[in-house]
This record gives sequence, structure tokens and C-alpha cells, in this order.
Amino acid sequence: MRAEPRHPARWLGSLLLVLALLFHASWARAASAAATGHARAELLVHAPAGLTPGAEAWLGLRILHDPHWHTYWLNPGDSGLPTTLAWTLPAGFAAGDIAWPTPKQLPLGPLMNYGYEGDLLLPVRLTVPAGYRGGPVVVKLRADFLICEEVCIPEFAELDTELAPAPASAHAALFQRAFDAAPVALPGLQAAARIENNALVIEAAGLPPAYRGQPLQLFPANGAVLDHAAPLAQEWQGERLLLRAPLSPQRSDSPASMAAVITAGQRAPGIALSFAIAGAWPQPGAAATAAAGAVAAPAASAAPAPADAGAAGPWLPVLAFAFLGGALLNLMPCVFPVLSLKVLGFAQHGGARKRIVAGGFAYTGGVIASFVLLAALLLALRASGERLGWGFQLQSPPFVAALAILFTLIGFNLAGLVEFRHMLPGRLLNARARHPVLDDFLTGVLAVAVASPCTAPFMGAALGAALAQPAPQALAVFAVLGAGMAAPYLAASLFPALARLLPRPGPWMLRFKTLMAFPMFATVVWLLWVLGQQAGADAMAAVLGLIVAAAFGTWLLGIPARSQTGRLAGIGAALFAIAATATWAWPALEYAHAGQAKVETAGWQAWSPQAVAQARQEGRPVFVDFTAAWCVTCQYNKRTTLADPGLMADFRARGVLLLRADWTRRDASITQALKELGRSGVPVYALYNGAQPPALLSELPSVDEVRRALSTLPAS
Repeated sequence: MRAEPRHPARWLGSLLLVLALLFHASWARAASAAATGHARAELLVHAPAGLTPGAEAWLGLRILHDPHWHTYWLNPGDSGLPTTLAWTLPAGFAAGDIAWPTPKQLPLGPLMNYGYEGDLLLPVRLTVPAGYRGGPVVVKLRADFLICEEVCIPEFAELDTELAPAPASAHAALFQRAFDAAPVALPGLQAAARIENNALVIEAAGLPPAYRGQPLQLFPANGAVLDHAAPLAQEWQGERLLLRAPLSPQRSDSPASMAAVITAGQRAPGIALSFAIAGAWPQPGAAATAAAGAVAAPAASAAPAPADAGAAGPWLPVLAFAFLGGALLNLMPCVFPVLSLKVLGFAQHGGARKRIVAGGFAYTGGVIASFVLLAALLLALRASGERLGWGFQLQSPPFVAALAILFTLIGFNLAGLVEFRHMLPGRLLNARARHPVLDDFLTGVLAVAVASPCTAPFMGAALGAALAQPAPQALAVFAVLGAGMAAPYLAASLFPALARLLPRPGPWMLRFKTLMAFPMFATVVWLLWVLGQQAGADAMAAVLGLIVAAAFGTWLLGIPARSQTGRLAGIGAALFAIAATATWAWPALEYAHAGQAKVETAGWQAWSPQAVAQARQEGRPVFVDFTAAWCVTCQYNKRTTLADPGLMADFRARGVLLLRADWTRRDASITQALKELGRSGVPVYALYNGAQPPALLSELPSVDEVRRALSTLPAS
């Protein structure tokens, strides 16, 4: 009988837990005001009648911008991100949507953005529950905003305040100013729109007479339809106004109705419009405007998508490449730790043919189902307005943290420090014995969770084309991708000749099992590094604390109990340790704000749409590295081709602006830029030369390939 595994790390785990709790005690509490870097944020309250159910009560985020800095409206325009508010309120209380003040136009070169400067207040209505009987109310707010001057910086503020039941009107003037700046809905105003000659023609009747003869400005709430920087043609026919707004060359939406704000000059408040849209929409991207220098779809690529992916003929090569790309995924470093579990499973079952075949089909089913479900989730989120790309799950700090904890526990199990079978109830163990293929299915699910970001080197163009197709065709590509990934293991399960190549069970399996723990731990190190890039040292410390708590909990559950009471006590202690640490760790993961990580490599600058547009306007070539910390291929290219001293000298000699678009965290601007390039994941390398369409390099570029692209540039 095998002896119970020893636990040499018990004292170390306890010490780390104590240190983590001490670290937690040193964290500073949020306040009602905070400096964020280029602005000051304040959480204000306006409740003139007090906290009474049904009475008017407002919360407000006040942003005092530094001179020349600005934040963005609900629709930021050609670039930028709107301010987002995440509230923590007592049970029954509810915060509404932002009552956005009328924005102003913020032109930048060929771009047009919408936002605010100076002193801004964003009011939010607070609903007091009918059951409220008085007493203080604690309100917490996490505000994220992108603040820009010549560069854009994601900033955030964590604020809180305590509301008293008594009336609060100290900031009445500020709130009244915000209410006065909000767009107004005029009674009797009628508006309708139609599509005509690649433009949205809006007819409105009932506008104030003061608007006639004034330069009008239109602020569409939907940012994916109009060319914001294009001139707005206006014509008055008596009391009826006709506006002609050109469609955007990068239009990605065809709504049946829209909302907008119209202003006369820069005067506030604006007038709110809402209108249905008649007429057939042209195909996205078909609109022709004068903005010839705008970012266009690439004319050429290392792996171009089919011209007509909907046709049966061209679509077959896409499926073939998907199958091949899935098979090659098994060679990627990020997939190897999970696949080592599969290899170990083959060896353990030896000549049990039925068990191996069943496991092969279960693993294949898990892989295919996970790819299809992940793609369906991505398509659904995109349809709801989210700007996401393939590999989006690793942009979520909580998901990365969960993977790090899971791989740590798997590593402990492989090393013999934790035996999961000692923790599971007898009923669950019996169910697992009756359905052993469930383990193979879940191994396939886990493999896809970490493998999907690695598809870009083989599938970049094909995935971009697939995600732009109708859902059935897109899901078919991902199903075939999963089939390709699972094919080698399914083949080994089905064909005895291949199965005979597998090693037979023996004592070597114990050493191999322990050896496989180290790739797991190496993956944990990589995931922690990714998390540090996303959310900083606080998040890394939080996950390390969770790892210690999870290890402590699994150790407690592994101790044999002499009675049911002792068993329940162990479960309770384990759950308490994990829950307490999770309560401490969650804010560091939940509040990881979006935006690019700091670019520290010499010669490279942080990417922004404004930087690209300005350089192209000046006639300067631009090379953009779309990358992410969780993309292993990106890191390989960054340390090889893109670190070559000779190539860097060539970039300098030709005056190329080097920009790095870091997609480690969610960034809607980068997602949109990738979409415009026909891609849905990283790595992507784009060379911009004036007004010409950008040239795309392969996902694994060599120094010679980059130099050939540079040779097309005029001599500096």
C-alpha cells in the first residue's frame, strides 16, 4: 500500500498566509476624492429631500481635468473609451445609467472625437428602496476612464462615501449645471432617417427657430456607423431640417434605429433625437469617403482570407487550414502542460483498448465542444456591443488567476503532495469510477482554455475571416479547429499500430508523473507574469495568497477524519480559509482596469490611433506590433526578430515610428484596430506607409521578411 504523501510545505504555507494577511492590513482605504494622475476625481451626493423612498437622490462622479486633457462621451468618436462606473451599494439600493451632459467635438488631425474638458460632473440617479428605514448608507465606486492630451492614459479612481438620511444639497449648483447641460427632449420634435448614396439622411421637424442658419453638430450615440470627421451637410426646407452624414468606411453596424444629440455650435444643452432608419444598408466597409488615408483593410497578407468565404469552393481551404492549425497547436508551449496529462493517461491505461478508445472520443468531444462554445460566446458578446477578440478569456484577471490556482493544484497532485481522491466523497468517487471518460472530456476543455490564444501563428487570417461570417460558418471553422487539435490523440486511440508505440505501464510512471509537475509550475509562473502585466503587483500578491489558501484547504481536506464531525470541521475550515482570502484578493482582480501596459523597450512607444494618424499625416512610416503578455508567439518574436540590433538600426535609418499595441488587458481601441486589419487575435505586425493601405507581415516574421517590407519605403 502506498504511504500517505508527506507535506513538507506546511510551515511555509502558514507563513505565506500570515504575510499575505499582514500585506492586506497595509492597504489604504478608498476616499471620496482622489488624484488619478492627470485629473482629480470626487464622489458627490445630491439628495435635497434626504434618503426617502421615491424622493430625488443623485450620485455623481466629478472629474477635474488637468489643462488640455480630456475624457470621452458615451460614443467617444474615432478613438477613445467612455467613462465606466461600477457601484457597490447596500441591498435594495440601485444606481441608474449616467446622465451624460452634451459633449463637445475634440478634433485631432483627421480624427473627430467627442468628450469633455475642464470641470465635469456625471450624474447618476440613486433609487432608495421602499424598505429603507434610515441609518447611514455606504456607497463605493470604481470609475475607469481614458484621459488624453497628445497621449492617452487609462486612469481609475476607487471612491467611497457615507450617505446620511438627512437632506444633502451642498453640491446643488454643480448638479444643476450638469442637469442643465444634459440633452433635452423637445415635445413635438419628429425625426426620421434613410440610407441614401452611402450616407445617412436625417429629416427633423420641430427644432427651435434659433437653430436655423447656425452651424449644426451631430453626436451619434452609436459609434460604429458614421464618419465622425466628415463634413455634415445641412439644408433647411422651411421648418424641416435635412442632415446628410456620410457612412464610415469602417462601419460595423446596420441598426434599425439610432439616437443622437444635435447642437447649434458648441452651445449646450443639445437636443436629443431618436429616429428609425429606412432603406437598405450597403455592405460594411463599402462607403466611400474623402478620408483616403484612413486605416483600410489590408490589400495583402502573409495568409490572406478567401475573397468569398461564403462560397463552397473557397471555404474548403479555410476548413483545411483550420484542421492543420489545430493539429499544430499541440506543439505550442502553452498547451504542453495540459497535453502531458493526456500522455500520462494513455500510459496508465496501457493495453485497455476500450478505455483508450472511449477516452480518445471523450477528449475529442471536450476539445470540439469547448472551441465551439468559446466561439459562440465571443460572437454573442460581439453582437451585444462588446469589442473582443479571440483569446479574450486570458484578458480577464479573474480567469488568469483561476487557471494559476488550478495548475498549481494539478502540479501538487502530480508531485504527490496532494491526493484528490482522499478529498472526494465516496459518492463522487463511485460516480467517477462509473464514468471515467469524464476526466478525458474535462482534459479537452482545459486544453482549449489555454490553447485558444496560441492559434494566431497558424490561424490569424482564417479566424479573422471566420468571425466576420454568419454564425454557422464561423462555428464550423472552430469545430474543425478543435477536431484538428484532438486528431493525433483520437488516431492513437483508434489504431492499434499507433497504440503499440505508447509506453507500457511500469515503475517509470511514478517518476514521469512527478516530472510532469514541473511544466505545471512553469505555467503558473507564466500566468502570474501575465497577471502582473494586466493588473500589477497587487494582483500577483492576491493570487499568491489564493494559491496558499487553496493549498492549505486541499491539505486540510486530505487529512483522514475519524468521524463525520471531524470531516465537516475540515471542510468548514478549508472553505473559510479560501473564502477569507478570496474576499481580500477579489478587489485587486475585479478592479484591474483596461488599457495598455507600460511600454519599456527602448525605441518603442505605446500605440494609439492618434499616434498612427498623426505620423501618417506627416508622411512618416509606422510599424505596429500588436502583442499581448499571454501570447507566447508574441514574446518569442519580441525577443528574437524584433530585438535584432541590425533590424533596429534599419528602422532608425528609415525614420520608422515603432509602436507597440499591448492587448494583454481588454482595450476596445486595439480590438477595433485588429478588426479593421481583418484579424481577431495577436500577434499582428502592420507597416503603414503614408496613405497606402497597411502591409501585414506573417505572424512569425523573420528579420529578412521585415527588411523586405522596409525596402518598399522611400529612403529617409
